[in-house]
Amino acid sequence: MNVKSVKRSIARAIADIVGRPEDEIARMVEYPPNPALGDLALPCFPFARELRKNPAQIAEELAASVRQADGVESAQAEKGFLNIRLARPEFAERVVNQAISSVHDLFSLERGRGRTAVIDYSSPNIAKPFGVGHLRSTIIGHAIKRMMREDGWNVEGVNHLGDWGTQFGKVIAAYLKWGNEEEVRKDPIKELFRLYVRFHQEAESSPELEDEGRLWFKKLEEGDPEATRLWRWFIEESLRAFRQVYDLLGVEFEHYIGESFYNDKMDAIVQELRDKGLLVEDQGAEVVDLSAYDMPPCIIVKSDGTSIYATRDLAAADYRHKAFGAEALLYVVGAEQKLHFQQVFKVLELMGRDYAKHCVHVQFGLMKFNGQRLSTRRGHVVYLEDVLQKAIDEARAIIDEKNPGLENKDAIARQVGVGAVIFNDLKTFRVHEVDFRYEDVLNFDGETGPYVQYTHARASSVLRKAGTAAEAARWSSTHRPDDAEWALVMLLAQANETLERAVDSYDPSVIARYALQMCHAFNRFYHDHPILQADEPARTSRLALTRAVREALAKSLYLLGIEAPEEM
Repeated sequence: MNVKSVKRSIARAIADIVGRPEDEIARMVEYPPNPALGDLALPCFPFARELRKNPAQIAEELAASVRQADGVESAQAEKGFLNIRLARPEFAERVVNQAISSVHDLFSLERGRGRTAVIDYSSPNIAKPFGVGHLRSTIIGHAIKRMMREDGWNVEGVNHLGDWGTQFGKVIAAYLKWGNEEEVRKDPIKELFRLYVRFHQEAESSPELEDEGRLWFKKLEEGDPEATRLWRWFIEESLRAFRQVYDLLGVEFEHYIGESFYNDKMDAIVQELRDKGLLVEDQGAEVVDLSAYDMPPCIIVKSDGTSIYATRDLAAADYRHKAFGAEALLYVVGAEQKLHFQQVFKVLELMGRDYAKHCVHVQFGLMKFNGQRLSTRRGHVVYLEDVLQKAIDEARAIIDEKNPGLENKDAIARQVGVGAVIFNDLKTFRVHEVDFRYEDVLNFDGETGPYVQYTHARASSVLRKAGTAAEAARWSSTHRPDDAEWALVMLLAQANETLERAVDSYDPSVIARYALQMCHAFNRFYHDHPILQADEPARTSRLALTRAVREALAKSLYLLGIEAPEEM
């Protein structure tokens, strides 16, 4: 039982009367701005034209039918609206007990069952820093993968590593001039990045270095043994360092597939474009003319005969569709790449790929650090591993101060510190720009990850104190919920709508805001209502409600990629 099922019940009760499809009516049922008006409201203005009656009269005539709908206690016409109240004891019993028996079923109708999606996320460049700027793609993509899986989808996560391009010629040249094997093995990312930055600094006064870098990349393309050995070693060392950050974040991928994987798959794409008459020459390059779609040409083969990102992404899309059976391809990449993906998706469509209509660029806003844009070329980077460790250290200091007797302090500090960094980002609508500031990320008061985790721990503490009674507790229909309890029941009943809205918009902030609402409502309830000291049937029902809230918060945190400590 959830609010969505009640909306459908209401729609069924009046569909024949108003002559509208049930799904359309169900979408019209809304939440009143003031809960005193009712639990749900149906605006009757849209029916006025077809029924040739004023909305107030329509509401009056529909009230009797709506009262017969499953879960409805009353329906009252008022100023063209039908204000609806649910049968509180029975509805609460069904919602709370469902959350306890299967929180997955509370959230999910498994709409994606039998469907496969591939999500491309994180995708750092080999031999370059895993900076704060990579955080957004990594955790947004990871959360979307978990949300879609909760919704029934089979999801394959792909880390499309940047392991090819001219920059590798530059790093090879820099390593051979100034590098040291021991230093690279000790701290691969920072040392390789130091060499990359030095290369650009030296090239400002010695431009011939750029030619040397291009020469080494040409050798790599031609399979030169020394260039290939160093390239593979840089990849191996970089991945080792990346995985340490992923482990700290709790992020996993089903596939690590670098750009180089598609080197032998691009010729077929180029030939198909030629065969279909889609390629034209433009200043020595071969392009797909997209002027008819108000876009600049999509370059496929550069004037020097080499491929470009678009060619590689076309080959990757075909591979993912065929190899994984994916009908949906998602790319969690910054908004600055919007045009690139519009071009790639349009070319796929022109090539006759049916799956092109299910390709989605999940864009997100730029991340700045203290108001400044980050630049790896100039060395302006903040290492994500350093940020996470600072957050963990801060969390440990707070635990030492507030709960010095807590067991497993290091493990909990890691959960809280990392959770603070993740939640700080995911609570923001993904297309908005984020300015990363330590004072915001490490603020453990207010609308933060630690606040949600602490509320989960608070509910867990109540249940521990109740012992076996908490495990057996179920909501009793003989207990009528008051307003504070009812606010929690209604939030629990909206879990499915929340998940579906988050999945459909590819936006984890929907889940984060839901978790915060649940925390606010639970903490009001906790402060104003005795739980363990309450008389029956209130005691058992409140224990059941506490357990349901804990399950919903744990699930919400899980969907965001955040752990839920039992104690803090």
